[in-house]
Amino acid sequence: MAMTLDPISQLDRFAASVLDSVRAPRVMPVDLCRDGDRYVLHADIPGADPGSIDVDLDGSQLSIRAQRTADTGEGMRWIARERGTGTYFRQFTLGDGVDLDRISASYDSGVLSVIIPVSERAKPRRIQVESTDAREAISA
Repeated sequence: MAMTLDPISQLDRFAASVLDSVRAPRVMPVDLCRDGDRYVLHADIPGADPGSIDVDLDGSQLSIRAQRTADTGEGMRWIARERGTGTYFRQFTLGDGVDLDRISASYDSGVLSVIIPVSERAKPRRIQVESTDAREAISA
């Protein structure tokens, strides 16, 4: 049986193992939409310990950080290990049109939901147009 060496796949595997060991924060995918008078952000953090999730607000900077640890057990020998572990991190700059005091967050089934209400002054509103009879304005 002949074995062939594929240097590209070997290099790819080596690079993946080296880069994975750097332990840089992992990016979490998010969806963000406006739903009426609020913005709704959903962040995927599957397998994260709910106690490790931090949602912080510093001025207008919203930061989300979570930790996912690997299952370890005595005598455990990994056959395949593809699910990422480590720190997940995202940061967002919020605009002036949001109510920073009423932001809320919840975590369910691996998804973090952050509700960011729109501030009262940023909500659309109708401006009343007052009219003056043109003849009254000229005769006065």
